[in-house]
Amino acid sequence: MFVLGVAPTRRDTKDFELCYAHERKAAVLEAIRKFAREQGDIRVVDIDFLNEEGLMIDPEDADRVYRHFLEQGVDAVIAPHCNFGAEEPVARLGRLMGKPFLLWGPRDEAPPASGPRQTDTQCGLFASGMMLNRYNVRYTYLENCRLDSPVFYEGLDHFIRVANVVKAFLGLRIAQISLRPRTFLSVKVNENQLLEKFGIDIVTVDYTEITSEIRRVLEEEADAVKERAGGIRSRYDASSMQEETLHNMAAMELGIRHLADKYGCSCVASECWRTFSVPFGIMPCAGFGDLIQEGLPVACEGDIHGVISSVLLSAAAMGRKPHFLADITIRHPKNDNAELLWHCGPFPSSLAKKGVRPVLNSCLGQFELESGALTLCRFGDDHGRYRLFADEAVTTDGPPTNGNYVWIETKDWPAWERKLVTGPYIHHISGIHGRYASVLRDACGYLGIEADRAEC
Repeated sequence: MFVLGVAPTRRDTKDFELCYAHERKAAVLEAIRKFAREQGDIRVVDIDFLNEEGLMIDPEDADRVYRHFLEQGVDAVIAPHCNFGAEEPVARLGRLMGKPFLLWGPRDEAPPASGPRQTDTQCGLFASGMMLNRYNVRYTYLENCRLDSPVFYEGLDHFIRVANVVKAFLGLRIAQISLRPRTFLSVKVNENQLLEKFGIDIVTVDYTEITSEIRRVLEEEADAVKERAGGIRSRYDASSMQEETLHNMAAMELGIRHLADKYGCSCVASECWRTFSVPFGIMPCAGFGDLIQEGLPVACEGDIHGVISSVLLSAAAMGRKPHFLADITIRHPKNDNAELLWHCGPFPSSLAKKGVRPVLNSCLGQFELESGALTLCRFGDDHGRYRLFADEAVTTDGPPTNGNYVWIETKDWPAWERKLVTGPYIHHISGIHGRYASVLRDACGYLGIEADRAEC
């Protein structure tokens, strides 16, 4: 659940009749609550406790609102200006919160032919913007627009997605299962820097712990294993799979989920070549896809930066759809701007092309991905300089192949290739259906990461 704090403000002056500010505050709150209800996973926290008006007016109001928002677990703040607004409590609240902050106010009505203006909201946004800058508050500005304008709802939606990316990234706990493959030097990361810069903690789960947990699940949770194995068979054409193999695969999924929960981890990066095949005779690929489908991002080949990339994509989509982690493999044989994204079988089965039943063979998912627009991203660093590549492509036709795959078309693949090869990136890239590149790039401003894209 995402928690949005709404802190409307007005100017303490006799220049404007208060009725206009009160009417606009009520309309703004109703519009934001309506939006939250429609989304279904957003909770709105107001400041009606503060005074009879439910508006920030005086400087000391910021401290009381901050404490209230802290108690309510607010993830981001919007400060609607209901007339000129009070820039001091707005800036102070932004500094105290240290969360994504949206500066906006509803568009003013036409001024009366005679007498004072009613609100001067736009005028006050200039003042508040300056003070937020002076207070070193990172904030997002939404165009001064009417409440019934698509600009408002699109801007609010965009901001909440940006804030959700920030929420997901900072303080992330990643379960690292076993070691990276010895030959995969490209997935090395600096654990200390991730912790010191971003509060990202890597929790190690060694080979003996994960294998012991899977064996325990097989012995003590037989009913859960059987039920889960049945679910796997229902999602795939698993006619080539032995029941014992499906049970081992189900126990692996449960074991990973148990350990992630035990250590408070919201994602997993795992070795996948020998950790599960040697003791249990299974490959973990499709099992990783099942966990992703359930909302637990998992990256294969011990790719910690890869699973961070996936977490960011999932957050940009508000956790409402599954993602995938692919190899960037070969160029299209006929289309110079197209590329094959492929992996051996770890994509969620729900991503399969419509009308095609996913096949499960040797614990590997075998299917082409659904068509449509895609956002692709990769988190990486070089000598402590952290960057996030985020750009968009569309699916296209190409030669069929094995494993999980999708052919993508870009505006300028050579530019993508140069950027991904020469930047702090590797052959793994995270993808999700939909267009979220601008969300990810805007989130970088809050995270202290450089936003990157193909130079096209």
